Amino acid sequence: MAINPKISRLKAAREQASSYGEWRETSLELDALTGFDLWKIETASSHYHHELLRDRLLTLRQWQATHNHKMLIRALREGLHHDLGNMGNPMLFTRTHVGTKRLIEDFVSQVCASMEYLCDADIEHLSNDEKLALFEDILSSFGRPALQLSGGATLGMFHIGVCKALDEHGLLPTVISGSSAGSLVASMLGTHTREEMEPFYDGDALYKHAWSWNKISDGLRGKGFANQKQLETFIRQNVGEMSFQEAFEKTGRHINVSISPVGTNQKSRLMNELTSPYLLVWSAVLASCAVPVLFPPVTLTTKAADGSHQPYMPLERWVDGSMRSDMPRRRLMRLYNVNYFIASQVNPHIVPLLASEQRRSGKANISSLPKRILKTQARMLGMGTLQTIHDNSRNEVLRQMLSHAYTMISQSYHGDATIAPNGYTREHYKHMLQNPTKESVIWFRQQGERATWPKIDQIRTQSQISITLERCIAHLRQRKAHNWHEAEVRAIVRQEKTQKLVKT
Repeated sequence: MAINPKISRLKAAREQASSYGEWRETSLELDALTGFDLWKIETASSHYHHELLRDRLLTLRQWQATHNHKMLIRALREGLHHDLGNMGNPMLFTRTHVGTKRLIEDFVSQVCASMEYLCDADIEHLSNDEKLALFEDILSSFGRPALQLSGGATLGMFHIGVCKALDEHGLLPTVISGSSAGSLVASMLGTHTREEMEPFYDGDALYKHAWSWNKISDGLRGKGFANQKQLETFIRQNVGEMSFQEAFEKTGRHINVSISPVGTNQKSRLMNELTSPYLLVWSAVLASCAVPVLFPPVTLTTKAADGSHQPYMPLERWVDGSMRSDMPRRRLMRLYNVNYFIASQVNPHIVPLLASEQRRSGKANISSLPKRILKTQARMLGMGTLQTIHDNSRNEVLRQMLSHAYTMISQSYHGDATIAPNGYTREHYKHMLQNPTKESVIWFRQQGERATWPKIDQIRTQSQISITLERCIAHLRQRKAHNWHEAEVRAIVRQEKTQKLVKT
């Protein structure tokens, strides 16, 4: 079958697009040429419950149009569930070049519009406090998204582009976790406002001297082959001197840093404003970046009540978070009610395995089943072998090495939406242990942005409702604080007037 030359030209232009607007416009042209526009308009599909979504959409439109606040609230409380009707099915986002079923997009937009309407409307018999309780209850039931940033040394600059693209579309979650290099980017987001992050995205504000090397003799004596003091300076210059609690109070972002213990009798930890509010963020990032052999283990540092720096758990030492918990899903689910994970994956031993899956674009078929079964069986066999050798070994050093190997094999490196480079070249590996430059930051950032663009619609479908809920809650809390302040001012004025009357 002859290939339409216009389609080939558009696909080439899409690959070279310099902005999301240009990429999306070209993708829409491709959908129009290939007939996928008709698929978007057609509501029916075996991949989701279109009748359920259409019914909920019409109900919300009806109650909002008639200003029936009571029924609208009831519809949102009882009829809103995460991934309703399987509308987040990945198969619904692989058919077209951009977008998905129009019904799904309309439903998400209507839910967000209905919530914003209730948030802003002056509703009789529904106070600001009652609205706040309503939205908090809905968020508790519905759940929220989280962004997970993997390790990967200097390759982690790819995460900067992912975060920038999500932020530009209002899709950057408030819950962000990171391990190793990912912990640095997560912590930069958690310690800087949106305006303060802008120069970091271009590499202008980024302190770039991360790597310097020790003598070989130092490395052989266990002091690490790379200079840890230089790495500490790099992290502190980019993250600052805040504790996790101070960072949360500044930005409202829940940043989480994964760290792994040196010993086998301690579990990996997730450091954040809930589990370690007074721990210095840079200290956790330094531990999460302490790749064994390259760097020695780290003793954490906390901020005491008088502002001084003190050792935290001084008997414990910690290393690279990706060793045992690159993407800590369970703990994020428990701490923050997360039910949708966006993973930005750059680990050099994982990306090559993801590249072939990305090229298939989720279109798995029966012919690939044997290969997938073999991969699963090989993984299970490797885990079983490591566990058996570990249980029967009396050598403590070997047991620790096997324990680390087991956790690296057994942990998940994917998310519900996984964003990763489309493979690595020699140029990528050349940058891996080099200090970043302005040019390399932009080069990696652009790759991160481009890899994120095809995932925007899928992420929006699963995240926009939660993000709108969080925005409404923040607005109502601000209004509550403002009302409280006004009440305090009125009380003071009344008191002063009373005192004047008493004196006269």
